[in-house]
Amino acid sequence: MSEVNQDPVKLTLPLREKFAYGMGDVGSNLLLCVGTLYLLKFYTDVLGIPAAWGGLIFLISRFFTAFTDIGTGLMLDSRRNIGPKGKFRPFILYASMPVALLVVANFIGVGISLDVLAKTVIATLIFMAFGLFFSMMNCSYGAMVPAMTKNPQERAQLAAWRQGGATVGLLLCTVGFVPILSLFEGQAQVGYLVAAAIFAFVGMLCMWWCYSGVKERYVELPKPGAPKPGLLQSFKAITGNKPLFVLCVANLCTLAGFNIKLAIQIYYTQYVLNDITLLSYMGFFSMGCILLGVLLVPTVVKRFGKKNVYLGGLSLWILGDAMNYLWGNTSTLFVLFSCLAFFGTAFVNSLNWALVSDTVEYGEWKTGVRSEGTVYTGFTFFRKVSQGLAGFFPGVMLAYIGYVPNVEQGASTLEGLRQLIFIYPCGLAVLTALTMGLFYHLTERNYLKIVDELETRKRKMNPAV
Repeated sequence: MSEVNQDPVKLTLPLREKFAYGMGDVGSNLLLCVGTLYLLKFYTDVLGIPAAWGGLIFLISRFFTAFTDIGTGLMLDSRRNIGPKGKFRPFILYASMPVALLVVANFIGVGISLDVLAKTVIATLIFMAFGLFFSMMNCSYGAMVPAMTKNPQERAQLAAWRQGGATVGLLLCTVGFVPILSLFEGQAQVGYLVAAAIFAFVGMLCMWWCYSGVKERYVELPKPGAPKPGLLQSFKAITGNKPLFVLCVANLCTLAGFNIKLAIQIYYTQYVLNDITLLSYMGFFSMGCILLGVLLVPTVVKRFGKKNVYLGGLSLWILGDAMNYLWGNTSTLFVLFSCLAFFGTAFVNSLNWALVSDTVEYGEWKTGVRSEGTVYTGFTFFRKVSQGLAGFFPGVMLAYIGYVPNVEQGASTLEGLRQLIFIYPCGLAVLTALTMGLFYHLTERNYLKIVDELETRKRKMNPAV
């Protein structure tokens, strides 16, 4: 049976297309995670920017890109003339090169001889420019899923492939960046620049692989005469879509917790465990656990449902962080308990993408308007706000707990690092579990009913279909 005639909720995607889609998040994370993991340390230890100011750079830039995400969604949903490349794919292709160039620009040094204010302003502007093009590339990539398939199981598999790609990208950044940096002992600025350039180039190639390997099947043009969506209408669409709004709040918490953990772990391994090289080994094992969890996602979702698996992943995350705070005083125990926590995050982070794709049909069912771009970028708006807070919070807290670069830290500072990497993320995971458990009700059964009703509506409006 051809794809055109096959029931949309039963259409299965070829393995090569799922693999290509997963490569998109390998590339996306290679381009993003070098900043998430190492840019704050580059600011504080190489450029000499105070930690609180470094956090302010992240806060301003991420809040800016939260709105560029919304702008990307409006642009996608307003497109009338869609060529053979599709509605979403062109932005994956064309925006990836400026993203890669700006990744490198973040680590150029912005004039080390300048005063702190000038360095902070220039670094902020470069990071904002990076965020603008990253929004165009990554929001188009994520919003493309509803155009690829309407099969909820296939969406769960795409989410798993995406999280698997994200895990590989994060693993490569975690394991590979510091060894490259160590090749330039005494030339830290050059080391950061070379490492960033390598990861940026490979990330761009992965995005091009994704562009060439995926297919848009269900692209729907706006109705003739329909007004173009505006910013106010976009926020109304988000707040009026209850499952989406719940997901946004939950993601605000989980992403903040996850990014705080990633930002602090390089400080934790260097100053608490006195072994910065442990970061590579810990990254290898913990990201391996995430990859294992990702591989299990389609099977456990089929048996238990997305919501139950999501809550189970949160429980493992909470348990791992709590055990690490109480007993993770050695490198071995730190790695062991971190693996448990990261294994739990695999289910949470994977299912975020599958769950948000389902809310596209919910919004269409409730309002009569299908807006993949607005739904997805509404979701990423909250993610960028979360990333901004997660970038700002560690910088401010490092200053608060008395962190001083490249010296032995006091007992209160070491305890502050332990709380930052374990207690705060654990608390946010608990809050997420309560939010999802009490307020999210878009189950698989409800979703299939919605899709069936939407198809019935379309047949009534256009009997020839």
